[in-house]
Amino acid sequence: MASIARCLRAARPSTLSRLTQTPLTRSNWQPASLRAFSASPIRDIRKYTKDHEWIDLNADKTAGVIGISEYAAEELGDVVYVELPEEGKEFNAGDAIGAVESVKSAADINAPIACKVTAINLTLEEKPGTINQVPEDDSHGGGWIAKVQVSEQGAKDFETLMDLEEYKAFTGSEEH
Repeated sequence: MASIARCLRAARPSTLSRLTQTPLTRSNWQPASLRAFSASPIRDIRKYTKDHEWIDLNADKTAGVIGISEYAAEELGDVVYVELPEEGKEFNAGDAIGAVESVKSAADINAPIACKVTAINLTLEEKPGTINQVPEDDSHGGGWIAKVQVSEQGAKDFETLMDLEEYKAFTGSEEH
């Protein structure tokens, strides 16, 4: 408050004296309508593969983020090494784009859809255990593997993947 008063005094001394002399009145203004805040986050469209990868696509299905599921991260155990895909490389659905090694085993990371890798999560090279902590987090510090550009074929491939409910049913069954 003191800095605001100093600014007013320096700019125009008479302004400050008018402000202190004006009585405070309560305004009858009220907003036209109140908008309730939503508790659910705005999320990209996420689907899963039978190989336990996930992909989030943006609304127009032209870009996405790929990672491994929480279920896969738990089954692997402590991840000690992540082989990341090459930026700029194109993959078809099912192609191996990288690998994950843990104290228990190693597994390929497959492209869930036809796509082109535009960015990789370099944090995983230094801290592969990030996948165990936040495997399905596509934020800056998360365990995502790659950001991708999606082709027309990729958008078609995406439609064949499982949504969260189907994936939960799949992991609960004996098929995986």
